[in-house]
Amino acid sequence: MKPDLEVAAADVNRAPARPDFADRRGGKVLVKSYGCQMNVYDAARMADVLAPEGFAETSELDEADLVILNTCHIREKASEKVFSELGKLRQIKNARRAEGKEFRIAVAGCVAQAEGAEILRKQRAVDIVVGPQSYHRLPELVRLAADGPVIDTEFPTEDKFDHLGTPSDDRIRRRGVSAFLTVQEGCDKFCSFCVVPYTRGAEMSRDAAKIISETETLARAGVREITLLGQNVNAYHGRGESGGEWSLARLIERLARVEGLARLRYTTSHPNDMTDDLIRVHGDQPELMPFLHLPVQSGSDRILAAMNRKHGADDYLRLVEKIRTARPDIALSSDFIVGFPGETSEDFEATLALIRAVGFASTFYFKYSPRPGTPGAEIQNQVPEEVKAERLARLGELVEAQRRAFNLALVGRTVEVLFEKRGRKPGQIAGKSPYLQMVQVDGPDHLVGKVAAVEIVECGSNSLFGRLMSEIEPGSGAGEAC
Repeated sequence: MKPDLEVAAADVNRAPARPDFADRRGGKVLVKSYGCQMNVYDAARMADVLAPEGFAETSELDEADLVILNTCHIREKASEKVFSELGKLRQIKNARRAEGKEFRIAVAGCVAQAEGAEILRKQRAVDIVVGPQSYHRLPELVRLAADGPVIDTEFPTEDKFDHLGTPSDDRIRRRGVSAFLTVQEGCDKFCSFCVVPYTRGAEMSRDAAKIISETETLARAGVREITLLGQNVNAYHGRGESGGEWSLARLIERLARVEGLARLRYTTSHPNDMTDDLIRVHGDQPELMPFLHLPVQSGSDRILAAMNRKHGADDYLRLVEKIRTARPDIALSSDFIVGFPGETSEDFEATLALIRAVGFASTFYFKYSPRPGTPGAEIQNQVPEEVKAERLARLGELVEAQRRAFNLALVGRTVEVLFEKRGRKPGQIAGKSPYLQMVQVDGPDHLVGKVAAVEIVECGSNSLFGRLMSEIEPGSGAGEAC
């Protein structure tokens, strides 16, 4: 049964809708995403679901008849950016209306889920508000919006993935040789700083057969690398091909057999769901890249308990040791929150100590920002902003030094690179190393979509530069592991 749609009251600042909008097919749609990789996947699927309605994708705002802001609610500034963008879009809408042209604005994603009708109150130029579990209904919402703003932020009983359809091979090719694929959504962890359980709902895993089918479709169209996505992707527990329940490890082993697929990755993981069989797969499966994003958030047991992480710093360090035993060449990245309520200088020093003990290839780090509705926002002992800023700068210096050291250690080594596109300069091609670094070399365009051995000769600020050695077969093991 479909959830009811809430059609908002008429917007006093908006002109009467043109009566032909609901009957008119298509136009051009621009989907602009903020935040995580899952939003990138969702943005592509929003375009896919609108394609049968005659909407063609565009990256140019001047061409768009419909703009969808696919939003993130994890951090305060991400939400602020959305409303800033909406102010600019309102001006465009007014200018288009003065010319007698249609221009529709939709807000999707987690800000839409969290704030709902409040978005329409703050910005009356918005036509559609749709949550991350309901965007498969965009065609219907677009038609309904001809009569006034419409909201759909219910958690539907139907599985949205069953209604998304299959993108054409041409559409897949235009998106490149690397793709995201959502296999798990939602979160049951309820970390005290996080809004995800409230915006994405409870943990849900897709059936393995549907994931395999989507992977095969992508691979047939030329996708060579797939990143499996989930809020807690290693909590995956979907129904297997012949019944029963599959773990993420079992799913990876099956996807590695898909013809044409050279590489697999997954993100984002929770330390408590890093099971022995998944650790083993890192050592056994060459298609699974030796790079793991494993957020820890803090190195202080006291702060980790306040965050409701349900693991300690020593638990994390022992887990890292097990992973590196299974795959000695693996590189790790992580997330850190600085200035969680009650964080003392001793707690912060414990975080720095953990970072030094692990040695990360890359790191994401943020100042804590209270999110309305989360337990962390209710804690009284908030850390002053100037203290957060000072700690963030110190942590940044440490993790940036580790990142540079990791990149410099690759100079003189040979790695396999999956080439994805032309480089910045004529005659250059660019691709990713097994460790997600961008690598640029002088080479022919026909290598785009292929894996080749590259000797790293120089380390730039954001890229590695290499010398093409030879084209190799995926999974051959050619190239020296670093």
